[in-house]
Amino acid sequence: MRVSVLDTSPIVAGSTAREALRRTVDLAELADELGYHRYWLPEHHSMRGVASAAPAVAVARIADATEKIRVGAGGVLLLNHPPLVVAEQFGTLAAFHPGRIDLGIGRALGGPQRVAAALNPGQADSFPARLAELLTYFADSDQPLRATPAIGNVPDVWLLGSSTASAYLAAELGLPYAFAYHLRPAEAAAATRIYRERFRPGRIAEPSIVVSVAVIAAGTEDQAEWLARSIRAKALSRSRGERILLPRPEDAVVDPAVGPGPVLAGAPAALRNSLRTVIAETGADELMITTPVHDHEERKRSYVLVRELSDALSARD
Repeated sequence: MRVSVLDTSPIVAGSTAREALRRTVDLAELADELGYHRYWLPEHHSMRGVASAAPAVAVARIADATEKIRVGAGGVLLLNHPPLVVAEQFGTLAAFHPGRIDLGIGRALGGPQRVAAALNPGQADSFPARLAELLTYFADSDQPLRATPAIGNVPDVWLLGSSTASAYLAAELGLPYAFAYHLRPAEAAAATRIYRERFRPGRIAEPSIVVSVAVIAAGTEDQAEWLARSIRAKALSRSRGERILLPRPEDAVVDPAVGPGPVLAGAPAALRNSLRTVIAETGADELMITTPVHDHEERKRSYVLVRELSDALSARD
């Protein structure tokens, strides 16, 4: 089973955006060394705890720092940007790093409504219309408006989603599909089933599904649960309408009645079974792992453990 990384460049308690971005480079180098398949960075705006706001810039840095791993946006939020600019940016990246660049496209805003107004004022195009426009720029045609660096330099384009709406669109256009299980696990099975059943060949010939999962791996169940205290505390604060940076486990205020959300935490044996269940539910061809851990070294250790168990993953025993 292929495994990949989704990294938000988290700004944890006691750190800064600069430190978070440096840690992203360090983690990407480790993922490349370990044999992870791809490394994606999302687009979020006006969020205190997330440093990943400019995926095209971050992708360039990570691709330069690594050798084999695919690098991409997970994803560019197309309602925030002119499609021509996105095509130019990722065509340029694909020219610099042939065969290694992914362009994940999402329909969310990645922040408050005021973000969209600030990033792209006056634009009212629908998401499907923008996506269709974007795809034309990667075709070698005689259209008057050209994204010149994108001609002949085409990233793998993915459609991202956390609902069935995105599944219908990805299937209709024949695009590979990435589902955010770590955000909406309850909708994952329905969305991936719709995608497979309605898929029509387009940019790819067969359906292809990546499922992103929040995972905390440690040597023991107790250690994994200790590390998960951080995200439990953050989930509790969110339930109260508050926003905090991911705290250290020893500083975390938790409530046993409030779980960490859809986070799988445990030792490798237990996680292997949990991840097999996710694969069976969704038919995932690949898992993309995000790890909400405060300590950077513990976060890296979690990715080491997940990579070690990944070859034994399957939907069946």
